[in-house]
Amino acid sequence: LRSYLQDESSRLRRLRRFYEKVQALHQDPEASVDNPLLAFSLIKRLHSDWPNVIYSDEATRNTQALHAGLEEVEQELPGTEDLDGAARALMRLQDVYALSVKGLAKGVFQRAGHPPLYSPSRRVSLSADDCFHVGKVAYDTGDYYHSIAWLEEAVSLFRLSFGSWNLEDRSSLEDALDHLAFSYFMAGNISHALSLSREFLRYDPSNQRVSRNVAKYEKLLEMGTEARDRWDWQGCHGPPPPLSPPHALLGPLSPQPAPERLLQLGCSYETNSSPYLLLQPAKKEMVRIRPYVALYHDFITDAEAETIKGLAGPWLQRSVVASGEKQQKAEYRISKSAWLKDTADPVVRALDQRIAAITGLDLRPPYAEYLQVVNYGLGGHYEPHFDHATSMKSPLYRMKSGNRIATIMIYLSAVEAGGSTAFIYANFSVPVVKNAALFWWNLRRNGNGDGDTLHAGCPVLAGDKWVANKWIHEHGQEFRRPCSADPQD
Repeated sequence: LRSYLQDESSRLRRLRRFYEKVQALHQDPEASVDNPLLAFSLIKRLHSDWPNVIYSDEATRNTQALHAGLEEVEQELPGTEDLDGAARALMRLQDVYALSVKGLAKGVFQRAGHPPLYSPSRRVSLSADDCFHVGKVAYDTGDYYHSIAWLEEAVSLFRLSFGSWNLEDRSSLEDALDHLAFSYFMAGNISHALSLSREFLRYDPSNQRVSRNVAKYEKLLEMGTEARDRWDWQGCHGPPPPLSPPHALLGPLSPQPAPERLLQLGCSYETNSSPYLLLQPAKKEMVRIRPYVALYHDFITDAEAETIKGLAGPWLQRSVVASGEKQQKAEYRISKSAWLKDTADPVVRALDQRIAAITGLDLRPPYAEYLQVVNYGLGGHYEPHFDHATSMKSPLYRMKSGNRIATIMIYLSAVEAGGSTAFIYANFSVPVVKNAALFWWNLRRNGNGDGDTLHAGCPVLAGDKWVANKWIHEHGQEFRRPCSADPQD
């Protein structure tokens, strides 16, 4: 695009110079065609130079070069799935962090009555067309709660700029009114749907579908509430029909632990009886006693984190989740991940040794899985889940090494806002701490799953979140984490 603009600017500068020369010759009151040189110059410009300008192939060549450049990079550009995913990410951030749509459209990340959660150095606002697309994504999934909020903002912004046209806009005030009216109808607000549909007809009075909707809305309002409930709502038709509603999302979580448990928490230097940690003990912070959750600060170095991200980068693919005996993509896990063997690089091998030292567990194959590196981008999140299998049909048991006894999650990057790991039933969360490692037991000593380890990756509000997960299985750990004398433990 930069190259095209430069070429076209050069062409237009030459065209302007030609125009100015001809204009100057024609408008000079002292010039006379009696001068044979002037006469020849004018005749030549009007006979040959002017058609050459009009029929020049330069503009076509510049456009063809622009198209060719696009084709070279087209496979790397975002697709429809990426664009719709980004729109759903904005709605997710809106919900989880209680952000207003009007504020987001103005570039403000703030919930009512609270200081901003994130203050970017450069505020970026959304256009009417941007808000329309987010609302349209919600509309197409039958999510009228979100479509109304975003389409209202789109309508408001389109009204302010009505009459002007932007090259990048693919929608219009009429489009926004059309979708918003039907959204209100499906949400049960027929009077507002009628008002918006009438406004639509002022701009497009020949639209038969909206005219029929207006007549049906008027009839519904005349019939009253009781009769309205018996009406065949399929009689009204909006823009392309919606699909099934989206997956529900969790609201904000309280990060505060119970006061009586605070007394048992603390920080310490740990060697865990390992020679590996004698010279450089692990910096351990107890986050929670039950479930057992510990945070190891400065677990890796910046250089090691960058190495792991670099190794995983070329292999990142959309993350999947276990579904019965299969694995599939799901809206409740938005991230990309890759798996690294310990043979991939000495850094990965050293990391395995460090994890074995602080946990006291056996990470030799097949007792632990490969290192999983995960990248959470715009609004990236993972809804509440257990790391351990809750069904014997889980693909985890194909490893024949038992269930996942423990998890260690290493934060490879910092984020500006959001991205905390929230433990739902235990009612606390751990923010992203760069280069730290979060460890918890998934299974109790009796082998049963610990229900308090239900956790979620909160959406990333601002930044690029990278983590590395290591899942350790129960086989091979019998003498490293033996059963308790209490069968309930």
